[in-house]
Amino acid sequence: MSKVVIKCFEDLQSQIGKELGVSGYHTITQEQINKFADATLDHQWIHTDVERAKAESPFKNTIAHGYLTLSLLPYLWDQIIDIQNLKMQVNYGIEKFRFNQAVLVNSAVRLKASVINVVDLRGVTKANIGVVLEIEGSKKPAFEGETVFVYHFEK
Repeated sequence: MSKVVIKCFEDLQSQIGKELGVSGYHTITQEQINKFADATLDHQWIHTDVERAKAESPFKNTIAHGYLTLSLLPYLWDQIIDIQNLKMQVNYGIEKFRFNQAVLVNSAVRLKASVINVVDLRGVTKANIGVVLEIEGSKKPAFEGETVFVYHFEK
């Protein structure tokens, strides 16, 4: 899979309205869920207690934290795009975002991304990127929304 190469504001602006691509699949394991629970201090049983989840959860299994799935965005985004000539990138915001479906442990997810808008803020590029996290074998995505990045390109 080849990445879209972006070297400047104009390159990114030329992608408005286009799908940039789709990442590879990433499988979310119980180990990853447990490590995320430790990092965020969110040990709710629906994520970490395998036996209780099998017995009591409507999903009949543990599920990934919604914010764990969101935290995969930079990793998966990097599989789609190659931003070059960059001084710095800043995560600026998240807009119009919805968690649509729980991601069961051992599910594979991938990111689909498109450029919604790009603006020049006095030499700094602000980009709204449409993101959908697809779950392998499911018609309904885990989440969808917009992420906003600010790119400081070299002159």
